[in-house]
Amino acid sequence: MTTANTAPIPELYVSYDSAAKLKMEAAELPSWDLTARQVCDLELLMNGGFNPLKGFLTEADYDGVVENMRTADGALWPIPITLDVNDKFADTIAPGQDIALRDAEGVILAIMSVTDKWVPNKSREAEKVFGADDLAHPAVNYLHNTAGNVYLGGPITGIQQPVHYDYRSRRDTPNELRAYFRKMGWRKIVAFQTRNPLHRAHQELTFRAAKEAQANLLIHPVVGMTKPGDVDHFTRVRCYEAVLDKYPASTTHLSLLPLAMRMAGPREAVWHGLIRRNHGVTHFIVGRDHAGPGKNSAGEDFYGPYDAQDLFREHEAEIGVEMVDFKHMVYVQERAQYEPADEIEEGVTVLNISGTELRRRLQEGLDIPEWFSFPEVVEELRRTRPPRAQQGFTVFLTGLSGSGKSTIANALMVKLMELGGRPVTLLDGDVVRKHLSSELGFSKEHRDINIKRIGYVASEITKNGGIALCAPIAPYTATRRAVREMIEAYGAFVEVHVATSLEECEKRDRKGLYKLAREGKIKEFTGISDPYEAPEKPELKLETEGTDVDNCAQTVLLKLEQMGLIG
Repeated sequence: MTTANTAPIPELYVSYDSAAKLKMEAAELPSWDLTARQVCDLELLMNGGFNPLKGFLTEADYDGVVENMRTADGALWPIPITLDVNDKFADTIAPGQDIALRDAEGVILAIMSVTDKWVPNKSREAEKVFGADDLAHPAVNYLHNTAGNVYLGGPITGIQQPVHYDYRSRRDTPNELRAYFRKMGWRKIVAFQTRNPLHRAHQELTFRAAKEAQANLLIHPVVGMTKPGDVDHFTRVRCYEAVLDKYPASTTHLSLLPLAMRMAGPREAVWHGLIRRNHGVTHFIVGRDHAGPGKNSAGEDFYGPYDAQDLFREHEAEIGVEMVDFKHMVYVQERAQYEPADEIEEGVTVLNISGTELRRRLQEGLDIPEWFSFPEVVEELRRTRPPRAQQGFTVFLTGLSGSGKSTIANALMVKLMELGGRPVTLLDGDVVRKHLSSELGFSKEHRDINIKRIGYVASEITKNGGIALCAPIAPYTATRRAVREMIEAYGAFVEVHVATSLEECEKRDRKGLYKLAREGKIKEFTGISDPYEAPEKPELKLETEGTDVDNCAQTVLLKLEQMGLIG
């Protein structure tokens, strides 16, 4: 018997024959190479995961979604799904045109009929959608520093789905999941959203939720894009697979969702609910601080712990999915079991390990008790994240020209090589300019490209367990942050602000550059005609005046030891 949640839903794909024909025609169209986030969005548009959307939002839909979580025709939709492009591409496109959308390999995935083109007010979008125009929020940072300036809107004609070479058997489109539920005779399905590995508390929580709702369980982790610094999805899926056999097989299903999360808290929870409805789910677990990004610039949480549950509850009927309250589960030592924190009497011993504490124990190779997590999961995590003293890391020295960055980096390199154990690479400004960036000038754009290249090489060194020492000027906060995100995916990023004053740097002026800049012979010179944005919270700030180089390098070494990066 087919119920509403297992009946097929509309997709945006054309038939196989039409797709072959359209592919030929699309080869002649102007084409846009999709970003990783746009590929995730497009996949869920085409397979019905973003139903009722028929394409990237038009300007009217976008305005409605930003202002009051509704498209122009009144449908509930909390997150803008927009095709952001750069100015150069936007200048060549006018509404009424078709464009081909391609993946990173150049494969045409869809044709978009452009109906709208506009320059959005990004600060407004940040305020309304994420609650604050604050760059500490990863999606707000993405909006201002990664996304293109112009949005294009219009319907999509799907030609083929993005190719995934990983975990193919674990990926289900909304209609594939609906068919599976239909085949299994599942009427009620409670979905669990996660971007982290599952530990025992999560298992207890999901068991309990399924029992309370008398429903089957769908573990539905996000494998599109999550927050920078999260455990990569390969490790996470291996962790999920390790705990799957702890669940009753006939009542539990694991499926991967190619969603690019925005970490938008309350609005994200409503969005997750709508996406799950499209996947045939009837119940959804909404957590404490669901999809929250952590702390804002003032060091406070972006969203209240129950804001997401409140907003979900308000729109529950319209979402069409019942919310299951996420109980905060803690381990009661006397009874050797997990129980909801709010149901525990006084006087019992409650054990709990926070995410931060878990990371600390992994970093330092300390014991992680069996009551907290499954040995199989811990083993997986230890394989990917060995103790810090065995991981690669990057030391990134930033400061004005002549501040002493290179000299300190050279001294530090020698000290680290003396310690031994890991290969050390120095990516100094002049060396990099010669080998990686010989064609670049010194405009803001070119300096940014240069720093990102350094960041990329440093991230590869870090990923492979080496030590990268970088000593560029790197005057812009946004670029340094992009490099930090690249590197922190694989190991520690230690930002060292070599805080030598401009007066002192000018006094030292070994290369005579400041003199030329003052005479106007060097344009866009950091500290003279171009700003230096000093790091606000570097891991270490070095005052070099009146301190010798050896002492500065030793200070960095002590910091690395304190962070557990060297034994």
